[in-house]
Amino acid sequence: MFGCTPKSNGRVLIPTVALVLACSIAVGQQNRPPRGGFGGPVELGPQDKQNYPEPTDAIVQSREAVPKGKLEMIEYDSLSVGTRRKMNVYTPPGYSSDNSYPVLYLLHGIGGDETEWQRFATPDVLLDNLIADSKIVPMIVVMPNGRAQKNDRAEGNVFAAAPAFEKFQADLLGDVIPTIESRYSVQADREHRAVAGLSMGGGQSLNIGLTNLSKFAWIGGFSSAPNTKSPQELLPKPSDTKEKLRLLFLSCGNQDGLIRVSQRMQRYLDEKGVPHEWNVDAHGHDATHWRNNLYHFVQLLFKPAVDSQ
Repeated sequence: MFGCTPKSNGRVLIPTVALVLACSIAVGQQNRPPRGGFGGPVELGPQDKQNYPEPTDAIVQSREAVPKGKLEMIEYDSLSVGTRRKMNVYTPPGYSSDNSYPVLYLLHGIGGDETEWQRFATPDVLLDNLIADSKIVPMIVVMPNGRAQKNDRAEGNVFAAAPAFEKFQADLLGDVIPTIESRYSVQADREHRAVAGLSMGGGQSLNIGLTNLSKFAWIGGFSSAPNTKSPQELLPKPSDTKEKLRLLFLSCGNQDGLIRVSQRMQRYLDEKGVPHEWNVDAHGHDATHWRNNLYHFVQLLFKPAVDSQ
């Protein structure tokens, strides 16, 4: 990480932002002027509203009586990068090769790695609780390293590694997914495969998911960063996208100066009549927003029908 974890209104901010100076997050969020303490001013429209309730911290509090899934770090040979790499894998409680499971590929931000989601959102606890409450389909969650280069550590000038995030598509499609599907009992088709991420990883998820609808039917971007390609490039034929997508979930905080990236996509989806979910809460570019919207997103995954806007 950047060694800069300010607090604002009691929330710890994780500086994982693309194409903005890391510590400007601290300044922008601590000394919040009008909305958009970093990344630019925030202008909200009537559609930019909170459509999902604010969950409490209980969503990531371990409950003694709840069956626990397994979190393990595995290694794989990445032919696309030319080195051995790591990814964090969650399997649900009672995981058995007698069953087949859907898979969510969950991507981190520019200052993180395969451990980032676990450090600030404990998705294993979040998922254990949701499974115990029968709110989600039991699933495998894969947290790879989206920095597709031989030295994939978040060190030095992390912004210099931005091109490696662009190259991650080859690693995900050619190495990560085949590894998971060879080692775990999964449902290996687009209807049971999702991709989502935060900030830089949100941009990756939209870029990869929307241009590979033969691979992914469920896509999420939480406060996606400026690496997100234009809607026109990602949805050149909106009618085809509409037909193939099962879920497109976008979220951002109304204190996040990068909201215009998600707004641009949301406005285009509205204009073209492509169903999607859009949630604008009262957070900034921070861990609470990402945790909360992961919580909402996974409850929509791999189900027969999704209520869309």
